[in-house]
Amino acid sequence: MYKNDKVIRRYSEPFKLNILDELSKGKHTKSELCKLYSIAPTTVNVWIKKYNRKDLMNTRVKVETKDEISRIKALQKEIEQLKKLLLKKDLDAMVQDSYLEVAAEDLGYKSVSELKKKLSIKP
Repeated sequence: MYKNDKVIRRYSEPFKLNILDELSKGKHTKSELCKLYSIAPTTVNVWIKKYNRKDLMNTRVKVETKDEISRIKALQKEIEQLKKLLLKKDLDAMVQDSYLEVAAEDLGYKSVSELKKKLSIKP
């Protein structure tokens, strides 16, 4: 046998249902069943989806207090306000640069940097 040769396993329907039954009864955990029968965990997950046994899927439960939820909402609101302020500041800077370009052109300067030097504006 070569290194790249893979063994393709086919499992019968009763075998799959037996594994899911053992998992639902709590006899073994998913990892124990996988080791016991030499099955990949992803294969068991495919069977769970195939037979619509969502109760057997690993679920993540997130428990939050009302204080945490209100804090998260307040922080999200603050983030939105900061984004708006940053956007306004960027727009103001663009407008100022445009004004300086027009002013430099009207006053006969070669570039905006010359005008800034003349007016002592920090870049």
